[in-house]
Amino acid sequence: MKYAKNILETIGNTPLVRLNTVTKEIDALVLAKVETFNPGNSIKDRMALKMVEDAEADGRLKTGGTIIEGTSGNTGMGLALAAIIKGYKCIFVMSDKQSKEKMDILRAVGAEVIVCPTNVEPTDPRSYYSVSKRLGAETPNSWYVNQYDNPSNALTHYEQTGPEIWEQTDGKITHFIVGVGTGGTISGTAKYLKEQNPNIKIWGIDTYGSVFKKYHETGVFDENEIYPYITEGIGEDILPENVDFSLIDGFTKVTDKDAAVYTRKIAKEEGIFVGNSAGSAIKGLLQLKEHFTKDDVIVVLFHDHGSRYVGKMFNDDWMREKGFLEEEIKTAGDLIKNHENKPLVSAQTEELVSHAIERMREFKISQIPVKDVNGFVGSINESVLLHNFISDKNIADKPIKDIMGKPYPLVKKSAKLEAISKLITKENDAVLVDLEDGKHQIITKHDIINAI
Repeated sequence: MKYAKNILETIGNTPLVRLNTVTKEIDALVLAKVETFNPGNSIKDRMALKMVEDAEADGRLKTGGTIIEGTSGNTGMGLALAAIIKGYKCIFVMSDKQSKEKMDILRAVGAEVIVCPTNVEPTDPRSYYSVSKRLGAETPNSWYVNQYDNPSNALTHYEQTGPEIWEQTDGKITHFIVGVGTGGTISGTAKYLKEQNPNIKIWGIDTYGSVFKKYHETGVFDENEIYPYITEGIGEDILPENVDFSLIDGFTKVTDKDAAVYTRKIAKEEGIFVGNSAGSAIKGLLQLKEHFTKDDVIVVLFHDHGSRYVGKMFNDDWMREKGFLEEEIKTAGDLIKNHENKPLVSAQTEELVSHAIERMREFKISQIPVKDVNGFVGSINESVLLHNFISDKNIADKPIKDIMGKPYPLVKKSAKLEAISKLITKENDAVLVDLEDGKHQIITKHDIINAI
């Protein structure tokens, strides 16, 4: 009988799959190393198990101990699987930009999950780097993994991923393309492949808001390069010790939008349901197409599974909200499509200003049309409220009609985007759409910007 003694024995030996449609612009053989076949559905299973076993071997991780790590989700899953089989507890610290699916999956396998803000400096005590380090220092009988600087991370890919790719391509690989986060995958795999053939080119995929590309090209760690981004699993605002820049031939940066769009393309055009960094890798591959010839064999690595992004890249509403959905916006009807069936938030002339403030806070909006029995007669927005509050601290107890501005212009659903945008000015921050059934909707500056 052939069977694995436990789930950890199923890690590795993932397939190479030829890509046929999403890479049709590339005149070369493009193969995807599909790491979703690992039991935790990501490549991180490989290094998670090795880091645990190495920590056991040298005494850093002891019987009944607690594994603590800052993770974007996938490393946490690999560590959790190892912990289940080996009898450890887990505490994982994540940034709030990670998908809800990742957090729920980690809790489902018994881990405690702590969520930290994304938009803080790495050294900020609230950052997921700082919180995980602090917990590692404070928790009795615990081991702080630190995948970014843990040498077992890169060593895993030197021992496993690199040899697998070399064998599967019969040594014919010419280019390896992969998203870079902790740096373990690219550095360990590159080290092995370049030992077999120094001419193999290694390309890292970076994202806007990350420091890798500029640092590789200039040696300058530019803090001006660091800003929030949506793409998950790649890019950093630090320089992990596992990133060996000497093994990397170059980087290309991919936008959040392109990463999301190409993540969906891989599923629809290749039938491979993979995560956000795979979309980045494919768009990066296309950006590098002038580097390839018809005789090349390109291996691009797909890190994780699409199930971790069903509430994000695979959700039309989320894509539309971020402005990533490729939709042609031509008319007022197109602009209000997402909220046409929701009731219009409005206020009455005799209501108190405090009511309008409460409504704006509740619905997280910046402006409200004002009505009386005859229809729309005015408007109120944050600027009007601020201006009036400065001159009269008791404004909240006065009727809205005392401070309201002009009513918003009224247009039909067929009104063209160009005409609507001309109605949005410094003095007028919204337009009302007549739905011709006695109902109305609103178009704001935000809606116009999203359409652009």
